[in-house]
Formats: sequence, structure tokens, C-alpha cells
Amino acid sequence: MTKRCYYEVLGVSKDASTSELKKAYRKLAIKFHPDKNPNDHEAEEKFKELGEAYEALSDEDKRAAYDRYGHAAFENGGGGRGGFGGGGGFHDASDIFSQVFGGAFGGGGFEDIFGGGGRRRNPSGRQPGSDLRYDLEITLEEAAEGIQKELEIEKLEACGTCNSSGSKSGSGGRKTCATCGGQGVVTQQRGIFIQQTECPACNGAGQTIADPCPDCHGEGRKSETTRIKINIPAGVDDGTRLRSTGNGDAGLRGGQPGDLYVFLHIKRHDVFEREGDDLFCEVPMPFSTAALGGELEVPTLEGRSSIKIPAGTQGGTTFRLRNRGIKDLRTGGKGDLHVEVHVEVPTKLNGEQKEKLTEFSESIGVKNNPMQESFFEKAKKFFGS
Repeated sequence: MTKRCYYEVLGVSKDASTSELKKAYRKLAIKFHPDKNPNDHEAEEKFKELGEAYEALSDEDKRAAYDRYGHAAFENGGGGRGGFGGGGGFHDASDIFSQVFGGAFGGGGFEDIFGGGGRRRNPSGRQPGSDLRYDLEITLEEAAEGIQKELEIEKLEACGTCNSSGSKSGSGGRKTCATCGGQGVVTQQRGIFIQQTECPACNGAGQTIADPCPDCHGEGRKSETTRIKINIPAGVDDGTRLRSTGNGDAGLRGGQPGDLYVFLHIKRHDVFEREGDDLFCEVPMPFSTAALGGELEVPTLEGRSSIKIPAGTQGGTTFRLRNRGIKDLRTGGKGDLHVEVHVEVPTKLNGEQKEKLTEFSESIGVKNNPMQESFFEKAKKFFGS
């Protein structure tokens, strides 16, 4: 198979600097690395091709020879993959990769870049505990006023039997981990590549407890149901996240505990709708109050209140009650309550009521119904009459 130009393989020009070559190689090596493309033969071949190209062009003497003679410069080069040999060379693409990224391949390398295992942890075996999430539903009234809640959660607590040491005797005696031989990592061979992961037996510590506690099996923590009190400030909204420091899972063998994150969800209210710090509600209004004016009782989160209704108020009119909304968590100020009134039409009238209502309707005429008058004026223009 005809080899591609090394500059083309790396995607750089022939006058590219050493730093540009390295940058190009880093980018493509990550993209085609076999650990990121398992069982992809094409990606593995491209990774090998990248290593061969970078080895040739990163060395000044080899690059000069390549620029002058092309691939023929290495055809009689004395062994090694692709004709590369001599002192100071790389054995394969993984050697080049680890050299470029720092750290020998199998001692971190690719896994360190992508957040994988391969790093030894605290030899004492202490590890921080995990953060926990708790979803809590509260009422709109509780969100507005603030409240203290007691949560019941199951989490890992420090073992009282061994005082978090994990050791039955409490001395914390340790022995070299038989699985990893004290290295804290286990090695797996994948073709020409080596992958390291954290040892599952000692959790990367390299040591195990010689006399594990029977209650926690050497972890220094065990699962328990715990009650935790949390203060919910006034003004929280749906989706607000509260943090309770140190109330997550206990750490392994005395490690620092994680945190508890409480996510709040506000129940749908029967009367009010919330938008930010403002509240909205709809209130029915008697026909007589709309026509004559008067007082109308309306609900608020603090209890009943009343608003003044001017005579002739139309349905759909909105009244604003200042500072009757929700407290702002940042400023401490309060939003408003918006009350939209709707005229309620009687549905059951006796004969006398119908007669009086008919007499009333005939007496007021169209002039006293501005919306009706306006509509008919628009209709006349529409029909051209």
C-alpha cells in the first residue's frame, strides 16, 4: 500500500514549526486512540500512521532526510516498524503518545487526559464521600413564608464500631493488596496497548485492612437511615437548590463526607399562579358589584383582603395589590398580587327577577353599554352601512 505524505497525515504544511507538529499530533492522537475507539481497526491503523509520521518529522535529521528523499530515506533504515531504527527512537505509537502527553503509557497517560483511573490514592485508604441529591416537594405557602423540614434519607454514615477506621481492633493495621501488589492499579493488555485502572480491591490505596470491621467490612462506613433538618428560606422557587454541607455520604475509612443537595419543587396551587415574585389569581364578581361598585373580598397568601371596585367595572379588569406577592431572595423586597375580576352572570332567575331585569335592560339603552356601542359602530363600518 502506498504511504501517504507525513505532512498530509498530520494535516500540516511543509514549513510547520515543531510546536505546530506537536499540536497537530496531540489533537489527532486523541481522536484516533484505540481506547477511545474500541474494536475500530481503521482508527487503530490511523493512530499507528500518526505515530510514524510524527516520529519522522519531530526529529530534525529525519525530517531533513524525509524532505529530501521522501519515504525512500527510511527504506534501508535498519529494523523497527516502518524502517525506523537507531538510538533514541520510539518503539511504537503508544511510546510516542506517552512522550508527547507526559508520563509513560500505562502510568496515567491517556486515562489521565480523559479522567480515567490509573492514579494511586491516599495510602491510608481515605477517600471523600459522594454528594447526594434529594428532591423535596413543598407548598406555595411554605415557599413564600420559609420553613424547616426534616428529611429522612438512607446514606452511608461513619461506622461507630471501628470509629471509621475500618479495622476491627481499631489499630488500622494494613497489608499489601494482593490484587494489585501495592500499586493501587491493575493493568490490562489490549493488543499493543496497555490500560491501567484503579484496583477494585483496595480502591487505589495499594493496601487493605488486615482485620476488617465486621459491621462495615473494612470501609469505615455503613448504610443507615438518617434524619436531617434543613432550613428553607422564604422566597425559594421551583428548581431552587439548597446545599447541606457534610450531610452526603461519609468518606471511606474516615475520609471527608460529601454534601447533600436538596432540589425544591413547588406544588401547583388551587388559587394562585406564580411568575417570579408576583402572584396572579382570578376572582368572580357579582353583576351588581360590577355595575354599582363596592367592596370585593379577595384571597391572599396571608389571608382574606378586600379591594374597592369602581362602578361600571368590566369583566377582565385587573387590580394590583402591592407587596402581597413572594419575597425576593436577593433583595428582600416582595412582589405584587394581581387580581383579575370576572363578572358572574346569574344562572337561575324567577319570574319577578326576569321582569325587573328586562325592565332594567330597556331603561339603560345602548349608551350605557360602551363596549356594545363600540362594537356596533365597528360593525357598521365593516358592512358599509
